[in-house]
Formats: sequence, structure tokens, C-alpha cells
Amino acid sequence: MPRNSDVDNFISALNHPHKAEMEKLREIILGVDDKIEEAIKWKCPTFMYRGNIASIVVRTKSHAQVMFHLGAMLKDDTGLLEGEGEQVRYARFQNMAEVEQKQKALEAAIQQWIKMKSAGGG
Repeated sequence: MPRNSDVDNFISALNHPHKAEMEKLREIILGVDDKIEEAIKWKCPTFMYRGNIASIVVRTKSHAQVMFHLGAMLKDDTGLLEGEGEQVRYARFQNMAEVEQKQKALEAAIQQWIKMKSAGGG
């Protein structure tokens, strides 16, 4: 799980009601595969593998939110991903219990991205 000190510092300084959930989401995403990298992009922790996978959206205060930049490309039978736009999908987490409840679905979405990109797709 490679960690970027810029993201460490960003999250450390973050004043957000769902900071603990965001830290757990980061841990989950980075834990999926060692090939995943992270950086601060668009003033958000962003995760990449052969392109941008997802960002933790920090402007939303009512819940923790992960934005999948090209989430419409992912097959989601779990109901994790919300949205009907051409590209973006969101995963919302109201509390830590919901992060834990949706962890497997989140991991599956990240794994699907890595598999697709490793095969040259997308």
C-alpha cells in the first residue's frame, strides 16, 4: 500500500465531519493493489492506475463520497455506484458502519478497473 506524503499531510490538515470515514476509504482503496498510486488532484485525494480511478470528494460535508471518474465503464451489480451521467459515478458513505458494509463492493469496483486497464481496456 504505497502512501504519498502529500496525501498524508492533506488528510491530516483536513477539518471534515467524516474524516475518519475518508481515512478508512483511503486505506481500503490503497489496500486493493500495490499498483495503485495516490496524489492530491483537484484538491482531493485521488487514486490512479493507468489513469484516474477515483477521488475522495472533500467538499461534501453530509457524508463521505468517492467519485469514480469513469465509473460508467464499470459493471456494478451491488448498487454501490450512483449516478446517470455519461462518465462519473459516486459511492456515498453516511458513516463508518456503511463504509464497512460496502467495503467488498468498493474493493470489487477498484479491482474491476485494474483488470480492465491491465487488459488494455478503457
